[in-house]
Amino acid sequence: MFEKFTEKAINVVTTAQNIAKAQHSKCVMPEHLLLALVQEAKGISLKIFKSYNINFEELEQELCKPQETADIQNIAFSDALKVLLRQTLDLASKSGNSTVLYEHLFLAVINDKYSNNCKTLEKLGFDIQKSKNLLEKLVQRKTKKLYHPEIDDTKEPEINLTQETDSIFDSEESARVFERAVSKLSASNYEILGTEQIISSILEDKSSDLSKIFAQYGVTAENFEEKLSNINSRQSEYEGRQIIFTPNAFRVMSSALQTAKELGSSIVLPEHIVLGLLKTKKGVAYDILKELHITDDDLAHSIIKPIEKQMPETLTILRLAKQEARRLGRTTVGTEMFLLGIIGEATGIGATVLTELEINIKDARCVVEKLIGFGNEYFDKEIVFTKRAKRVLEKAWEFAKKEHKQKIESQHMLLAITTEPTSLAMKALEILGVDAVEIREGIKKHK
Repeated sequence: MFEKFTEKAINVVTTAQNIAKAQHSKCVMPEHLLLALVQEAKGISLKIFKSYNINFEELEQELCKPQETADIQNIAFSDALKVLLRQTLDLASKSGNSTVLYEHLFLAVINDKYSNNCKTLEKLGFDIQKSKNLLEKLVQRKTKKLYHPEIDDTKEPEINLTQETDSIFDSEESARVFERAVSKLSASNYEILGTEQIISSILEDKSSDLSKIFAQYGVTAENFEEKLSNINSRQSEYEGRQIIFTPNAFRVMSSALQTAKELGSSIVLPEHIVLGLLKTKKGVAYDILKELHITDDDLAHSIIKPIEKQMPETLTILRLAKQEARRLGRTTVGTEMFLLGIIGEATGIGATVLTELEINIKDARCVVEKLIGFGNEYFDKEIVFTKRAKRVLEKAWEFAKKEHKQKIESQHMLLAITTEPTSLAMKALEILGVDAVEIREGIKKHK
């Protein structure tokens, strides 16, 4: 492990051992590592501690008292410290560094929720979030900056649902939602369908799992309608051109369509519509949810959790693709990350075809690393897809629908990659000695 630590980082670990020995501790704890960080602090790190008047003596009194035990010559690391040290390796890798720096140890300590370190620091007036942001910037300066080759593709295409409206309501559940929403529209004084009619019609089906999730957050058809009756203006619905949907309902539907694809579904369900609303954060329905004190992330998590339990192949592939991006210090997922995700998923037809073509995750990772290098985008930023990656996802959706599948499967993703001959994924496959024809034939064999 320590072969990847810089000399400064090793000195911190050695100092932690010495502090533990001086306190007659049975093992080296995370608290000893924090004390060592303070004792070994130099430069900006020293300024951080000094800005909050953190000194070794006061911190030692707060964290741990010397124990009256026999001297231990070869003091061991506690399990908690071993976990922390492994996390520093992960932090270094995700930030694009080949070695563990002093700052990675510092970050690992203030990210640790299980020791007394954070509580003690906060008690002494230390601003953990502010210090974390500063340390992340320090780490970023030391990483290799290399832009993703597909970065020019990240510009979002204009929303175009005109030809895809029928696809949104392919599922029986969404079709029923739409029918109820249109009925509500007819009974109102409006002519254009808005987010409020859509969400109201979703809540009307009280037997659905989605309505039950809403009920857990205190949102019912009755209190939603009560809030709706008090709204005199639809101004928040109109921020663009008018079609059958209000502009914001249009955006919600577009987001729902994209969300369905990203969650591995070839049909748009009411769940995807609600998630689309939470993503766009606009419109009458969203305003009402805010008035009912709904937290976006909590509601979204409650909706996504049952979907994740179904383990759709594409959802697993996209999650693995994001993990691969973070491993290379990137917040951008291109087609090459999709390829790694397909291989990593391991159980689908896509992975089987690639295995038969003698492609493994280790070799594929090496090729991808050579193609795109390490980035300097810190790992806790939002992950985005390149425009080319979105085209692959769109094509996979089309392949799944053509086969009348309700889920996008790994073979659809792999087949979609072959439709982008100049993509990084295809370049990687070519380097690995595989072409599009072999992939297509392999997929046909398994159908």
